[in-house]
Amino acid sequence: MQNRETQLQSSYTPALTKTAILVIGGAEDKVHGREILHTFFNRSGGSEAVIGIIPSASREPTIIGDRYVQIFEEMGTKYTKVLDVRDRDQGNDSVYLDYVEECTGIFLTGGDQLRLCGLLAETPLMDRIITRAQNHEITVGGTSAGAAVMGYHMIAGGSSGESPNRSLVDMAMGLGIIPEILVDQHFHNRNRLARLLSAIASHSELLGIGIDEDTCAMFESDRTIQVLGKGTVTIIDARSMSYTNQSQVKGSEPLSIHNLKLHVLCHGERYDLNSHQALPLK
Repeated sequence: MQNRETQLQSSYTPALTKTAILVIGGAEDKVHGREILHTFFNRSGGSEAVIGIIPSASREPTIIGDRYVQIFEEMGTKYTKVLDVRDRDQGNDSVYLDYVEECTGIFLTGGDQLRLCGLLAETPLMDRIITRAQNHEITVGGTSAGAAVMGYHMIAGGSSGESPNRSLVDMAMGLGIIPEILVDQHFHNRNRLARLLSAIASHSELLGIGIDEDTCAMFESDRTIQVLGKGTVTIIDARSMSYTNQSQVKGSEPLSIHNLKLHVLCHGERYDLNSHQALPLK
């Protein structure tokens, strides 16, 4: 096992650690190349990484928490621990709070985003994680439900595959790690374009981010997004939206939305959050 850890460490540990926020569309490769998880490991400090796993979104937090601990320990982390928060009082646990101060990376697993927010939103533990992430002191990763909670607003549920309509999407408050975005995960795999468009129609000030499975939108400290993985990241920019009938229609009546800008980005491509321009591969 030590030889395997040494090989992984020498292959993947970068010379310079640069923090980022990794928003993952779910079903990331955990067995073979593990590209996205290796990137999280690297950006958390590689062999010096101290990682906290938060499996609170899952109905089986012990199983899923232990799985990620094994993955990151195989990569060669310095230390990895599960922050097994199962009630809101634990969000004020001094042991967890002290550990977060030592962490170089926090990883939010998949499951139910409403459960995750119900347990952790506005707790001292999550408030400290958000502050450290926004100050570029730690790397944060979230997959599936852990990705959905990244914005101040989040998609809590809904349907897929229909024309955009108000009944297609259920909204709730997210954690606000990246306040200005609205994330939908498992995006093309579950045909969720109409769902994200339905949400953006009533939140045109937000940037819609649809992320495919085994794909990551990595938010860098220079306010660019880099795409990793085998799928695509769809970005919906509604800042110039000129019209929607969202306030007039009801239920499943179709929405009209005029003058949206849509980008579909593949591995290695980037998006500038300041200029709102997609940047092709160099």
